[in-house]
Amino acid sequence: MKILLFGASGMVGQGVLRECLLDPDVKRVVAVGRSSLGKSDPKLGELIVSDFYDYSSVESKLKGFDACFFCLGVSSVGMKEADYRRVTYDLTLAAATVLARLNPQMTFVYVTGASTDSTERGPQMWARVKGATENALLKLPFKAAYMFRPGVIQPLHGVRSKTPVYQGFYVMTSPLLGLLANVAPRWVTTSEKVGRAMLAVAKRGAPSPFIEMDDINRLGK
Repeated sequence: MKILLFGASGMVGQGVLRECLLDPDVKRVVAVGRSSLGKSDPKLGELIVSDFYDYSSVESKLKGFDACFFCLGVSSVGMKEADYRRVTYDLTLAAATVLARLNPQMTFVYVTGASTDSTERGPQMWARVKGATENALLKLPFKAAYMFRPGVIQPLHGVRSKTPVYQGFYVMTSPLLGLLANVAPRWVTTSEKVGRAMLAVAKRGAPSPFIEMDDINRLGK
């Protein structure tokens, strides 16, 4: 498989990149970002993009991929809905629309979150916007699209959050999260399982386009 990865420098993306590089079925993974990851691996390529809303100058480099793992995302805390929609819905659809046209046989995997609101009418702003993004992605002419809805993710294997507060939380709660990941799979998963689950649906598909926590842990074993 040849995989395109957005958000490889984030916590989720770091874990996904690790699993892609370890998987013998993955021949190439290209990380799309604004700057270099500073990593070296025979499988890893990078595509530096200055504007995540305009891919016209790099379209020729976006062809020929079997799957896209879209792990970009920001916290909605302190943001107005219009601003959050622009960096969530607009940004995601800008990439996905181009990729669907260039790679009709692509499997597109999008990281949303537990409790995403598919009705787009609920009280939580972030959940409405994520729900609208999911709905729009599912209408695009991909071979398949899957909406990953993780809850708490325990970072493993050196994966770190870029947000100091979050990283501090993970360090302090690591033993508890490790326990909960085994006994309460509806609430906690790991960065390793998220990456493996994405690879599983890219290879074999899944019955539903919505991949909830139980599904992530099952697919990621």
